Amino acid sequence: MDLGAGTTNGSFSFGYQPKSLDELQTFSDYTWSLLKVMESISPDEKVVLVGHSLGSMKYPNKISVAVFVTAFMPDTIHAPSFVLDKFLERTPKNEWLDTQFLPFGRHGHLTSILFGPQIISSKLYQLCSPEEDLSKKRAFSNEGFASVKRAYIVCAEDKAIKEEFQRWQIENSGVAIVKEIKNADHMVMLSNPPKLCQCLLDIVN
Repeated sequence: MDLGAGTTNGSFSFGYQPKSLDELQTFSDYTWSLLKVMESISPDEKVVLVGHSLGSMKYPNKISVAVFVTAFMPDTIHAPSFVLDKFLERTPKNEWLDTQFLPFGRHGHLTSILFGPQIISSKLYQLCSPEEDLSKKRAFSNEGFASVKRAYIVCAEDKAIKEEFQRWQIENSGVAIVKEIKNADHMVMLSNPPKLCQCLLDIVN
């Protein structure tokens, strides 16, 4: 599936033409094609929705279980930006290494995060061979977000979203199922794909 600013091969694109990064103003812009897929699911079907890193969800009535893989996970009390704000509070400046915080958007009024090669190699892929102001958004609802069964996959060697913060989110938001992958970094789909697949199968079954 092609998301915003990606290349298109015609599969699951729903007529969407990828945009440049400067044209993506909201998360909805970026996930447009995914939302179209969710819209197309018939009312009598449900999917297992897996979110990695910066995961979210919509159409709760079409989701059998939402799986957060070492991801930021919101709650139903605070604004969607709450866990991001907490993460920034808990992360010392020196741990950002060569990350750049740059103005973004048509008027440069927002902030983008550009990961440099140092942080990518040492904190995101170390085991591998927003445009929107979320603080002004309403909290997710009990009728929507909280109505979906949730699972969280903890990646113990994630140096970006560290294990301690992952477990804090689990306690803060509450999930039905918690799985742990010990030998996996932030990009678990590359550092330990067999274990990730097994966890997903265990959750579904």
